[in-house]
Amino acid sequence: MAKTKARPAAGHFITLEGGEGAGKSTLAKALAARLEAHGLVVELTREPGGSPKAERIREALLAGRIKPYGAFAEALMFQAARIDHVDSRIRPALKRGAWVICDRFIDSTRVYQGTLGEIAANKLAALEAVAIAGLMPELTFILDLAPETGLARAARRRRPGEATDRFESETISFHRRLRQGFLDIAAAEPERCVVLDASLPPETLAETAWEALSSRLPLPQIAPA
Repeated sequence: MAKTKARPAAGHFITLEGGEGAGKSTLAKALAARLEAHGLVVELTREPGGSPKAERIREALLAGRIKPYGAFAEALMFQAARIDHVDSRIRPALKRGAWVICDRFIDSTRVYQGTLGEIAANKLAALEAVAIAGLMPELTFILDLAPETGLARAARRRRPGEATDRFESETISFHRRLRQGFLDIAAAEPERCVVLDASLPPETLAETAWEALSSRLPLPQIAPA
């Protein structure tokens, strides 16, 4: 009798959201390390980007080359990048049983192009439905930080002579509205979203996030040494 191949355990999908300089990529790496310590396979990725084709779209978006065409054109480009990212990287990783941690996903588009770009919610929802085809994060961390602090952090991490990107260069009013947009999503979807105080030291922030993750998603027990 032929042996039945064991199916990999189902993967899990986590996203990190928030304003500029909130520390999403640092937290993503910390969570990945903790998950790997539990013997889990982790796929770290980001948006816009995450796949070769999507990274090329990212370059155009962050350079501001799409901005003159308006918020709807930007939304189309973000969703085009997302389709390739989801199809070529996220879904295959989840199918393999990996835990996918993505720095930005649908909530960024909802806030940047929806709330701030004033694209009608029904139009944005239709684009989103095509792009993700039902793939929703199980857990989303919203990293909440005063925009003045976040922009100062973003400025410090830029290399000498490097220009601000398309979104960092927006007004402080824009970034305040951005912060509120993320908090509004968290309030509307508490079963999925957890708000974290991104002003905490990175180690404390990572521990707080880990406690939330552990309470919401199934983790294997670490075997004793």
